[in-house]
Amino acid sequence: MSGKKAAYTDLEFIDGLRTGNEAALKALYKKYYNIVLKIVVNNSGGSEAAQDVYQETIIVLFENVQKPGFELNCQLQTYIYSIAKRLWLKQLRNNGHLVRLDEDEDESVDVGEEIADHEQKEADLLKMAQSLEDLGEPCKTIIKDFYVNRLSMDEISEKFGYTNSDNAKTQKYKCLQRLKKSFFDK
Repeated sequence: MSGKKAAYTDLEFIDGLRTGNEAALKALYKKYYNIVLKIVVNNSGGSEAAQDVYQETIIVLFENVQKPGFELNCQLQTYIYSIAKRLWLKQLRNNGHLVRLDEDEDESVDVGEEIADHEQKEADLLKMAQSLEDLGEPCKTIIKDFYVNRLSMDEISEKFGYTNSDNAKTQKYKCLQRLKKSFFDK
């Protein structure tokens, strides 16, 4: 018998997303993709657009389940359907299409706020990436080394030739202040 789990319940999918269970994520991708494909293909889209919408849908779902108060108050399938439908509608509107998807009240869950939160986070991440890029060296590398690559202050001190980790910490602080100013001035 293999160690793979054949089926997951909605709660197991949610727990899997919370804990980073790769098997649960793969199973989630396979299980609900056809729902999103049907929404997109039946409403002026193709399989490539469906893949993009599904990816965004899973990202919104992932971000939501990470929130401390998140509770799934419907079937996971219904939740995914609602997110995907709203994302696809938005994409159609942004592309100038005046399309109205069939409303099916049993399949709808209000996820507009979650999508708006996701879009705001995405915009902030792009703004942060640009601010970091504008920061220049050595600040850009110091901040990435500390926050992304998880290097210690001693490692950063050695890498940049600072006399001790306190000097590296002071430089990181100055870089962070410049980054914050750049981010909030944009």
